[in-house]
Amino acid sequence: MSRIGRKPIALPSTVKYSMDGNTVTVQGPKGKVQTHIPQGVKLEESNGQLQVVRDDDSKAAVHGLARALMFNAVNGVTQGWKKELDIVGIGYRAELKAKSTVVFSLGFSHPIEFPLPGGIEVAIDAKQTRLSVSGVDRQKVGQVAADMRSLRPPDPYKNKGVRYADEKLKKKVGKTGAK
Repeated sequence: MSRIGRKPIALPSTVKYSMDGNTVTVQGPKGKVQTHIPQGVKLEESNGQLQVVRDDDSKAAVHGLARALMFNAVNGVTQGWKKELDIVGIGYRAELKAKSTVVFSLGFSHPIEFPLPGGIEVAIDAKQTRLSVSGVDRQKVGQVAADMRSLRPPDPYKNKGVRYADEKLKKKVGKTGAK
């Protein structure tokens, strides 16, 4: 039994959705998101709430998935999604170039240019060591943040690199010198 699938989704009056086969388009004040709903699951709207209903119990495995995808879409077009990244290391920094490219200096012999996909915005603080990736599509925001982190993942010995703001790292002890 899917417990998440049974939770209703609050649908604000500013959000409109339309179904075209299995593709659901959700439109709100921040933008538009298209998401794919699995076969055998349908949406029902009643007094300002959206309920995900499955046809029969054979679709129980995708019931919670469909509800989570719809919740992410509705939340994305109303509040948006955000991921914070920290850049740790001497001389490591990032800067925004022409609103569509982020240029990273991560200790390599060359700067790394990271082109931003459509619908994703990046804000960089004054110290150039904290990035904020935001957008309406949760999957795209998370993937862009993961791609940025993979440019220089945190080193377990020195804890240098690009990491999520809420990421806890376990520092390893290096070699001890012979006496």
